[in-house]
Amino acid sequence: MTEERMALIELVEKQADGDLVREMLAFAAERIMEAEVEVRTGATKGARTPMREVQRNGYRDRDWDTRAGRIALEIPKLRKGSYFPSFLEPRRTAEKALVAVIQEAYVHGVSTRSVDDLVKAMGAGGMSKSQVSRLCAEIDERVNAFLSRPLEGAWPYLWLDATYLKVRESGRIVSRAVIVAVAVNEDGKREVLGVATGPSEAETFWTEFLRSLADRGLRGVKLVIADDHKGLRAAARRVFNATHQRCRVHWMRNALAHAPAKQRSAVAAMLKTIFAQETKADAEAQWETVADALREKIEKLGIFMDVFRDDVLAYMDFPREHWAQIASTNPLERVNREIKRRADVIGIFPNDDAIIRLVGALMLETNDEWTVARRYMSLETLARVTDNPTVRLPAVAT
Repeated sequence: MTEERMALIELVEKQADGDLVREMLAFAAERIMEAEVEVRTGATKGARTPMREVQRNGYRDRDWDTRAGRIALEIPKLRKGSYFPSFLEPRRTAEKALVAVIQEAYVHGVSTRSVDDLVKAMGAGGMSKSQVSRLCAEIDERVNAFLSRPLEGAWPYLWLDATYLKVRESGRIVSRAVIVAVAVNEDGKREVLGVATGPSEAETFWTEFLRSLADRGLRGVKLVIADDHKGLRAAARRVFNATHQRCRVHWMRNALAHAPAKQRSAVAAMLKTIFAQETKADAEAQWETVADALREKIEKLGIFMDVFRDDVLAYMDFPREHWAQIASTNPLERVNREIKRRADVIGIFPNDDAIIRLVGALMLETNDEWTVARRYMSLETLARVTDNPTVRLPAVAT
């Protein structure tokens, strides 16, 4: 038997072994998911029992990368709540990105003392620049694919928020604006659409970022929810012809800053009566009443209210069922907390790529969690704000 023929047989046998391992892993994963979902629902698949706590709602496809190769999974979905398989380790990529950024800062000599201590504690002080580069490249490939993916369908609501991180640039430490974009699609699901960094939140930066989202297919934006940025307002109008909703929570903080400390509780109570109204017309009337009452004692606050009424009440032009979500950037608060928690470990990032690597990896996994969670908004209410009023009902549960 020739050496070529023996090598071919060995290759076929290895391939067969790999297929067998993948089949075994797929079988085990399916059994694990069924067992976990059975605990969550309180009943076996298809069983009719008063003990059932929640109904199934079909499946969603997801690839699982293993050492034996890629395995196609069908992850069960639930009508209420969400399910994520325990063996997929939802935080794995973000933690790897954190380690990669720490090591990159260390090997390039731009780290802080706390980062140096972390590297030594991890036993990674002996890693070379080439090893760190390979680790970073592996994560960057996944993150960049996620942040550049095509966007399909309509996205009526778009939330934008910025946080500031420290980065070393030309020997100096500077602040860098990190923008995260989140939207709800016509299926009622939240998704992270993009991440970008810039020296400031100027109009040119916002315009470039929003155009990059539009180039990837972002369409049907009716309302952009963000803090008060004139550049953003102009960019959103130019790129999407969308209405701007000023974050109500941030506006309240700014408004109370105009009031004396001893009067802030009373002023806050008066302002809250505006947002308790049932209709926009009633809210506008109450706004004028409150503004006139405050103007007599706090003139600056009255003027402040005159300027921002339309921006703060813009959300009331949309379905009332959505008001709690679209009145502020609160839906991004948890996202920003997670970014800050990991950024605090780094302290000072070695470069912009490191920021995108860490924040992008975290957003990728946040997006995975949202994918398996229940709808953020109902199909019926979203049909009233999308150009396509057709309501797509979920698959019949078994």
